[in-house]
Amino acid sequence: MTMITESVPASAHQNWFSKGEAWLDSKGKGAWIAAMVLGFIIFWPIGLALLAYMIWSKRMFNSSCSRRKSWSRHSMTAMTSTGNNAFDAYKADTLRRLEQEQMDFEAFLGRLRDAKDKAEFDQFMDERTRAKPASDTGDDA
Repeated sequence: MTMITESVPASAHQNWFSKGEAWLDSKGKGAWIAAMVLGFIIFWPIGLALLAYMIWSKRMFNSSCSRRKSWSRHSMTAMTSTGNNAFDAYKADTLRRLEQEQMDFEAFLGRLRDAKDKAEFDQFMDERTRAKPASDTGDDA
């Protein structure tokens, strides 16, 4: 008697798993946490397994799952050469100009914060000196 066994290929299991993983990565860390909480609600070992996977794959401690990867991919392509020297020079000049504008804006924000802090401190000192003579006259009487 010959027994025919049909087995599901391992790639089919990996396929739905990797699709689910990619979908959760595209939604961000909140989706992973929501899936973990739902896993705990449905059947606690599922939630525990998701938590272990998130810690093991370091998804729990990244600032973002896939957004950081895509940002680094974009920044890497911004620095690669296109082969057109005129365009590459224009791109490099534009990136330098934008970096300079960003540094100037950050310096402006720093000066703005310093001015605000100084104004608040001056106001505090003015209120303190106005309140001090009133309390001094009360002590002399």
